Amino acid sequence: MLTKFSDKEILAIKVIREFLHDYGVMPSVRELMHELGYKSPRSAALTFKALEEKGILRKRGNGSYQLIEFEIPESFGTREQTVNIPLLGRVACGIPIFAQENIEAEIPISSKMIKNGQQYFILKAIGNSMDKKGIEDGDLVLIRQQQFAENGDLVVALINDEATIKEYSNKGNVVVLKPRSTNEKHQPIILTTDFRIQGVVEEIIKF
Repeated sequence: MLTKFSDKEILAIKVIREFLHDYGVMPSVRELMHELGYKSPRSAALTFKALEEKGILRKRGNGSYQLIEFEIPESFGTREQTVNIPLLGRVACGIPIFAQENIEAEIPISSKMIKNGQQYFILKAIGNSMDKKGIEDGDLVLIRQQQFAENGDLVVALINDEATIKEYSNKGNVVVLKPRSTNEKHQPIILTTDFRIQGVVEEIIKF
């Protein structure tokens, strides 16, 4: 039996998807209240609860919600066999980048894009520091989780509690993370060899 949704619930799902795409995080109760035209946060909270009961959302231990299904372009295999990959939101201070607390949604990705035995996550690109490599503001980036890379790989680094994507270069006694941008304001980041990689870019997902 197909699950039925009210018009408000369908609109709420659309709002949640747009927030995840635009900001990388779920909307708050008050943000959903505003977007749906409710006059009280209780109505928005009840909508969250209804979507949880219908299997669209999952409640975490800290009380926040995670989107279980997330629509992506058909060209990325939504009609093929898929694997759910976590979309990570903002990385909180002291919390590992892959922690459950950071998962905002699960995006179905074609199993053809996934290597057996490997762990993956997805980040939303912000800014234009890697536009010469095809990563533009708003793109979703599929990351293979690992702590090593070769020179020239595009890697994810966690610096000052912020995830950043840059080109990796090991100079022996230092590591240089290079932007590849048309905007000259972006400068290389120079780190010691104690630096640890969080993952390597596998695919760029355009919307």
